[in-house]
Amino acid sequence: MASPRRKSERQPLADKMYEVLLGQFTDGRWTAGEPVNIGALSRELDVSQTPLREALARLEHTGLVRREALKGYRVAPLLTEFELTKLMDARLVLEPAMAYEAARRTTPEFLDEVLKAVDELAALDSAVFSDYWKADERFHMLIAAQADNPFLVTAYKSLGGQVQRFRFFATLGSARGAPGLAAEEHRAVHAALVAGDPDEASAKMRLHIENAKARVLSDRAAVASSLSR
Repeated sequence: MASPRRKSERQPLADKMYEVLLGQFTDGRWTAGEPVNIGALSRELDVSQTPLREALARLEHTGLVRREALKGYRVAPLLTEFELTKLMDARLVLEPAMAYEAARRTTPEFLDEVLKAVDELAALDSAVFSDYWKADERFHMLIAAQADNPFLVTAYKSLGGQVQRFRFFATLGSARGAPGLAAEEHRAVHAALVAGDPDEASAKMRLHIENAKARVLSDRAAVASSLSR
């Protein structure tokens, strides 16, 4: 009898290109509104245009790029103040509720993972914003998963692309010091989780999102002011 075919362990090229391009975004390679030259990318990365187009189609769902008819892809513009405000308001509805639910069903393993995410963020150099983005996302996704409410998690994930866009464009402001501030707020949420206090966990998460909202709106105003000079 022929042995069963082993599943290939090679990563599909389109998936690899998606990770490469996403890494370029989080490392600040691209700027808001910049056109994406697929031909130049194909030569630079030494791949055909097909996997790049597939990767860009996936990135379009994150909100980081947009496809324009007859023109190709372009990096998404800056979130407007209205969009930023409404996005953070949506997070203020969902994330305190998820923190509340997570605090009701903590486990030692969950608390350890959350603490690792907090410590990772606290140890970061604020200049490496891609690491900040990943550590921040890990913290929030751990709490979302522990809430154990598929409807809350689905609603949160539906914001995922715009949250990624928010994090990416936050690099355009005064991100210096952001990891330390966020880590302090994350640690306060973790302490409430350790205490098993749902109301406190919800309140600390709300404060964190409100502070993040204030920081990014301040950063955006500073960037707009510098560009208008």
